[in-house]
Amino acid sequence: MAIAQSEYRQRRELIMEKIGNGTAIFVSAPMAVMHNDVEYTYRQESDFYYLTGFNEPSAVAVLAPHHSEHKYILFVQPKDPEKETWTGYRWGVEGAKEYFGADEAYTIDQLDEKLPQYLDKSDRIYYHFGRDKNLNNTILTHWQRQVAGYGRKGYGPTGIEDTNFILHPLRLIKSETELELLRKATAISATAHNRAREFTRPGQYEYQIEAEIAHTFRRSGGMGPAYPSIVAGGANACILHYINNDQQLQDGDLLLIDAGCAYEYYNGDITRTFPVNGKFTPEQKTIYQLVLDAQLKAIEAVKAGNPYNQIHDTAVRVLVEGLMDLKLLVGDIEEIIKEEKYKPFYMHRTGHWLGLDVHDAGAYKCGEEAWQTLQPGQVLTVEPGIYIAPDIKPAEGQPEVPEHWRGIGVRIEDDVLVTGEGNEVLTAAVPKFVHEIEK
Repeated sequence: MAIAQSEYRQRRELIMEKIGNGTAIFVSAPMAVMHNDVEYTYRQESDFYYLTGFNEPSAVAVLAPHHSEHKYILFVQPKDPEKETWTGYRWGVEGAKEYFGADEAYTIDQLDEKLPQYLDKSDRIYYHFGRDKNLNNTILTHWQRQVAGYGRKGYGPTGIEDTNFILHPLRLIKSETELELLRKATAISATAHNRAREFTRPGQYEYQIEAEIAHTFRRSGGMGPAYPSIVAGGANACILHYINNDQQLQDGDLLLIDAGCAYEYYNGDITRTFPVNGKFTPEQKTIYQLVLDAQLKAIEAVKAGNPYNQIHDTAVRVLVEGLMDLKLLVGDIEEIIKEEKYKPFYMHRTGHWLGLDVHDAGAYKCGEEAWQTLQPGQVLTVEPGIYIAPDIKPAEGQPEVPEHWRGIGVRIEDDVLVTGEGNEVLTAAVPKFVHEIEK
């Protein structure tokens, strides 16, 4: 295992400290069907994996700190040699205890029978109502039974609380082991981006570049893409989540690549934009440099103690000032920012948390007005962009966009760790300055 069982145990102990006399229930991800009876490669649910390291479907983890004997219980698929011949090895009940540290384990078909003993003496159930409607109904049914018996017993769980609110703040701060895995994921991602830039030539197809990226991910030991790779030539770069990747690259195009590798479930997420023929046009260079200036300033704002929104606000101000200098936006800068008149050019936020999920767990705001304060150990992306679609429609009161700017899309994204001294750009190995990427 990439992460020692001792670390998984520490995580469970932290959760049990927080729930006190409660019982927490976590469920695995189901197998997903691609079409008919063909299944996708299995990907465990991140919260479940974070606490267990257990990578099988049809499993439930229960944390019951109040129980006299069993604090950590796993319900798993039983051993079945015939099924394992077709779909792979199962750990089974004994493996759940021996290798995954469960105090007790049962087969998943015993959940209804065994769960009540771990709810009976608790004062609250912690459970996230997800996509498994059957399990949602099972948990509700057990809670209703406990509530119905409360008057006779005088104890039992009287409420249900979402596990996200206790677990996700823990996931937001990465351990040293997690940072090692993130560094590996981002290093492989960086190698793939550098390979893609070296490989790119006019006349190639976007999917050929995508293939080089995917090949690098797997040959470097990665699990594969952390998300569908975006390889967007020319005006396709103005489509934020473009994944068709089927167009031919033209001489004079920019190529935007947004791709990251998953490694042991931890993810890289990098975007670079560069000229297909190795030379920016004057307009492309102007927009590119503006986005780069915004990103560099935004990364400077990644410091412990700063509010999370300072990163976005910094990038927006630099972008708006630059667009005003180019006469693509006109008026009072404060009004433009307040009324978001820049949004036809820049319609997304400047980043997100990164970790076990690409858009990782953790709140961005603490209440209606207060933003999350950056803390050492958090990892986030910084990814401003400018997208001047061929059919761009300016905000009310703003000028029409001249033709020579249309069709230019630029995004630059790095993965950044908040440190005690400032920050560390985990993806610095991918060049982004004009003199570095022009041929």
